[in-house]
Amino acid sequence: MKLTVDVDCTPEEARAFLGLPDVKPMQEALMSQIQERMATNLNAMDPDTLFKTWFPAQVQNLGSLQEFFWNQFANATRASAQKTED
Repeated sequence: MKLTVDVDCTPEEARAFLGLPDVKPMQEALMSQIQERMATNLNAMDPDTLFKTWFPAQVQNLGSLQEFFWNQFANATRASAQKTED
């Protein structure tokens, strides 16, 4: 035996029928607090601050990072050239 029940009601009506609390005011208050916090922390999202936070102190200068990569490429090229000569 199979029984199917279709209920046509809004979420507010279902919440009231089941005796669940209305959490909309709490959600609105929390969302406003989250929005305020995000607005105050937005200046921490500028690229310079993120770069300083994510990379160690030795690599914070973009020029030194670029120089490091060029040196590695040059060393790899020299090593492969010496192997081909041998």
